[in-house]
Amino acid sequence: MHSEITRITKRIVERSKASRESYVNAMEQAEANGVHRSTLSCGNLAHGFAACNSRDKSSLKMMNAVNIGIISAYNDMLSAHQPFQYFPKIFKDTAAEMGSVAQFAGGVPAMCDGVTQGQPGMELSLFSRDVIAMSSAVGLSHNMFDGAAYLGVCDKIVPGLLIGALSFGHLPTVFVPAGPMPSGLPNKEKAAIRQQYAEGKVDREALLQCESDSYHSAGTCTFYGTANSNQLIVELMGLHLPGSSFINPDNPMRDALTAQACRQLIKLTEQNGTFTPLYKIVTEYSIVNAVIALLATGGSTNHTMHLIAIAKAAGVIIDWDDFSELSAVVPLLTKIYPNGQADINHFQAAGGTSYLVRTLLEGGFLHEDVMTIMGRGLKHYTNEPFLEGEKIVWREGVTESLDKAVLSSYQAPFSPEGGVKLLTGNLGRAVIKVSAVASEHLVVTAPAVVLEDQNEIAARFEAGELNKDFVAVVRFQGPKANGMPELHKLTPFLGSLQDKGYKVALVTDGRMSGASGKVPAAIHLWPEAYEGGAIAKIEEGDMISVNALTGELSVAISDTQLKQRNAVDYKAKAPVTGMGRELFSPMRNQVNCAEQGASVF
Repeated sequence: MHSEITRITKRIVERSKASRESYVNAMEQAEANGVHRSTLSCGNLAHGFAACNSRDKSSLKMMNAVNIGIISAYNDMLSAHQPFQYFPKIFKDTAAEMGSVAQFAGGVPAMCDGVTQGQPGMELSLFSRDVIAMSSAVGLSHNMFDGAAYLGVCDKIVPGLLIGALSFGHLPTVFVPAGPMPSGLPNKEKAAIRQQYAEGKVDREALLQCESDSYHSAGTCTFYGTANSNQLIVELMGLHLPGSSFINPDNPMRDALTAQACRQLIKLTEQNGTFTPLYKIVTEYSIVNAVIALLATGGSTNHTMHLIAIAKAAGVIIDWDDFSELSAVVPLLTKIYPNGQADINHFQAAGGTSYLVRTLLEGGFLHEDVMTIMGRGLKHYTNEPFLEGEKIVWREGVTESLDKAVLSSYQAPFSPEGGVKLLTGNLGRAVIKVSAVASEHLVVTAPAVVLEDQNEIAARFEAGELNKDFVAVVRFQGPKANGMPELHKLTPFLGSLQDKGYKVALVTDGRMSGASGKVPAAIHLWPEAYEGGAIAKIEEGDMISVNALTGELSVAISDTQLKQRNAVDYKAKAPVTGMGRELFSPMRNQVNCAEQGASVF
């Protein structure tokens, strides 16, 4: 193992000692209390299988039969989750073949940031993660199940499912992906047309055609945003079947892997002799592996919050110092949009997760001795699935990348460092994703342009007020203010100005997510403006420094001046209502800061 990764892991283990011990003790107690239907009264049990067919009722009366609970994020509006419509039947049929039962335990909400981007509904997005966690717990609260299967893909859904699953960490658990849509309009062309629309060079019809050609079928969006980062991370944690993350929905392998996930889950239950509960898989070491996988691929900045919240649910404490120090030694091995022009299908074709795991293990960047749903050892994940008739077999994956412009080795990385850095200074603490930012843009010092709504930028852009060097300060976008929406409406305007030769950057207490691109963006800043953070005291024209080389984020005024300035009072403004936002006011009041996971738990 790389010495720095060993050092940081040891620090996390020591820091988490008390909380991890408390979590494991709780899971062991739940395990000892019994996770079987034998703990239910006859009336309880009768309610639990009343709607089952006679065969399943007979099986469930026999306490040695396995019952799998399915938690699904299916809906047929969202492309990534539409394929899940048929997965429960595959599980039920496969379980029946093994003398077991699978029941649909509950559905969880699944919203799409792509649909709600720049809309009021986006202010529910981050909080939906914790709602999903709670919804998962409701689904499994009946104590009918010996194992749990989670069907989810996108941004907040998988983190929410995993947080919920960890509350039931005494159960064997698998996560089942749906896969990405086939490649559509190349990402470079899509980004160019979006920017041309912002500049008034193409009309809305051309923009809509571009977007439709990009997002064109069932499956996950193909750029490397939070959804595909989710899949990679969950596989590297040992919760997917090896090689299953990026198989397209219309591939026969997809259904075969879903059936195999059911078989594997049943094998992990107590009745089948290889009892492997979730809490023995999600540990300090697998969490570190997840962070390293994120950094090595330039993955979504949303995971600087999600992984912290997931880790906390398992009793593990990580912070942005861990991300930044790991990023300093973990090489960047992929070029997937927005860090390159390839999409996730190109990554899969080049060797995918099996090659990524292989080269990271060879370089000493991953903990190999971890438990997975395939057994002990991350080397299981250097294998790929193949179909022999209707049977899946795993064979050794490629030993060299098949496209070194997309997926490289640890010996020849695209960068010696990963994609995320910590920024600190008199403005607070923030993160910046640098894997897609050109070296000449890593340092920006310029006057502040202050915005309190991302929609304000369009008018100022069209008026020509932004034809200059500046740092866009977009505040009151943190979790307590309005739920921390993503701010991608800024991207085409800032990108256009950067292309014209201006030095531009973004500082915000909001999010830019996995699609963070070529403009340097200090995001997730805390203390947030709503709580009187320094960002609430910035005035138009203040000189702001965003330095991704030194890790500095500051405003060029003295500490005394900063202390004497009054913060803008957002609380005096109209309450956040409409599109269901009023229902989430208790969550806005309770949520913690971004570096603690922006969670209500």
